[in-house]
Formats: sequence, structure tokens, C-alpha cells
Amino acid sequence: MIYMTPKRIQLKQQSQTLLIDFENEGFTFTAEFLRVHSPSAEVKGHGPGQEVLQYGKKDVLISQLERAGNYGLKIHFNDGHNSGIYTWDYFFELGKNQENLWQAYLQKLHNAGQSRERDTQIVKFMN
Repeated sequence: MIYMTPKRIQLKQQSQTLLIDFENEGFTFTAEFLRVHSPSAEVKGHGPGQEVLQYGKKDVLISQLERAGNYGLKIHFNDGHNSGIYTWDYFFELGKNQENLWQAYLQKLHNAGQSRERDTQIVKFMN
């Protein structure tokens, strides 16, 4: 990966979006997207195949941003999750692949019978 530092970081409280502008490219992330793609071991696991599907996070909010040295951010969410460091490279990777990652996430939710909504589970009927 190429180490790059953002030129601007802005949290829009009302829309719960995080804007990150790099030298030649900018990305907008929803709180939900960042929460379900957290780089923490709680979400990613400790190795391939150990990922934990996050569901019911549609209304999650970013409560605080904390700088992590010169290389990233620690994001505090209102559901209590605040582990994992989002490096600048990770933000860039998420931004470049955002649409594919989001569609893959929605498919995983569907396959697991889970929902983006809190306290909701999808019931599938067998034919």
C-alpha cells in the first residue's frame, strides 16, 4: 500500500458521514459503513475466515474521532465499539472499493438472514 496522509477530514454530524480528502481523491463514508468494516479484531477476527458479520448497525452514530499518531484515526461509535485503528491506507482502500464492499456486505447479510435494522431478523420461507 501507498502511505498517504489526508488533506482534510470532516465529520458531518447531521448526516453522520465522514469526509476524507486525499491529494487527488476524496471519499464520503457513512457511520454504518465504517462500523461494519471496522479494522478491529472484533470484526475482522484474527485471521482469514474469522470475520464476524456485523448487523443491526443502520442507525449507529460516530460519537468521537481520535487521532492515532500520524497514521490514522480511532473512531468511537455510540454502540460502544471503539477498537481498531483506521489507517490512512485503510481509508483509501475502503474508499476505492466502497461500492463492491457494500454490495458484498448486503449479500452476506441476506445470506445470514440478518438485517441492517436493529433487533430485526429476516425469516426465509422454504418452497
